[in-house]
Amino acid sequence: MGAHKIRMQMKRERENAQRRFRRQKQRNVLASPGIHDLTIVLDHLKPSYNIGKIFRSAQAFGVKEVHLVGIDFFDPAPGMGAFKAVPAVFHDDFDACYTMISDKGYTPVILEPDKGGSLMDGSLPQKSAFVFGHEEFGISFDPADYKGVQRLAIPQYGAVQSLNVSVAASIVMYEYAKQHGDHQGCSGSLTGRSRP
Repeated sequence: MGAHKIRMQMKRERENAQRRFRRQKQRNVLASPGIHDLTIVLDHLKPSYNIGKIFRSAQAFGVKEVHLVGIDFFDPAPGMGAFKAVPAVFHDDFDACYTMISDKGYTPVILEPDKGGSLMDGSLPQKSAFVFGHEEFGISFDPADYKGVQRLAIPQYGAVQSLNVSVAASIVMYEYAKQHGDHQGCSGSLTGRSRP
């Protein structure tokens, strides 16, 4: 396949993703908040696969809403329809997002492997807003400029201290649901123990 054909195929795939996004965004206005006081903030992520996957996990773990900062579209296909089910809030910049989540009483939390305490050791705030930055460049803001931002880290035991953003987000959502979840109606045990 020549370079021109590859570029044309990539252009068609992007156009198809944009169509899927517009169609599902119209349905997103009917989405119902999840059962947990957990909010996910996606800060300038790439519009490819991770955002859709994060919506899928957000729907599975009962996330209240997902805030998208600096993201004007993404491919919802990897989310398997979850974008239609989880409320999405779009922001031009983190400042606007921070104002909204702070006004709602949420504590912003970022993951920093070298600076944060262990995600598994402490108690997560009841109203947590986990912020996940761009896959290559990280978050778009200086945490020191925003009051109350907490730093945590996911314990890792390998030589490479890095996780895919959708994997990291899923781990965070699981840990939050384990700590704060009402497991009635849950389709599995989050504690590792079977129910009586």
